Amino acid sequence: MLLNSINLYLQKFIIILFFSISFQIFAQEIAVLKYNGGGDWYANPTAIPNLIEFSNKHTNTLITENPRSIAVGNSDLFNFPIVFMTGHGNVYFTEKEAKNLRQYLISGGFLHISDNYGLDKYIRRELKKVFPTIELQEIPTNHPIYNQTFLLKKGLPKIHEHNKKAPQGFGLFFEGRLVCFYDYESDLSDGWEDASIHNNPEEIRLKALQMGSNIIEYAFKN
Repeated sequence: MLLNSINLYLQKFIIILFFSISFQIFAQEIAVLKYNGGGDWYANPTAIPNLIEFSNKHTNTLITENPRSIAVGNSDLFNFPIVFMTGHGNVYFTEKEAKNLRQYLISGGFLHISDNYGLDKYIRRELKKVFPTIELQEIPTNHPIYNQTFLLKKGLPKIHEHNKKAPQGFGLFFEGRLVCFYDYESDLSDGWEDASIHNNPEEIRLKALQMGSNIIEYAFKN
């Protein structure tokens, strides 16, 4: 009788442990980064939920449906494997915030920044606070971030036209690892929004979602 009780207890323990480990491995959350300076960090509110839905459907991720927002200086930042950042205007990181973001990135976190037009000169300045000695590098089209489930042979897709410039994907590499991907002159996150908001052609919106899904997949793997 005692042996049976012990075996039953062990079976229950193993089941609980299995589901606990499964949840930690497969249940993921991603977040939108809140920052100071006056820029609209909250822009494109339908973008990330739509990207999550697309990623879960097409790449077998199990990301929590509703993303959280997290301040750049918050220690809870470390609970998210990937954070997304966008906006049109000024960005400002305090010394403490820059240090927290740096520690997050070098500890395994990943940041995607989408220039929603007007962000570029500010985010470049603030990233120098995070990594003073590291420069943004343009990422070639044969990089794995463009070649995950979806093969984007031409690299970053162009979603919206502003200055008649080609879209560029830049990255920050720390000890050989891509820790930050920055899409410039693409308006990638606009392409993730509800179709009725920007009236993008379906093929353009699909390219944007495929690229976003690749970013998530790459970040989870690396």
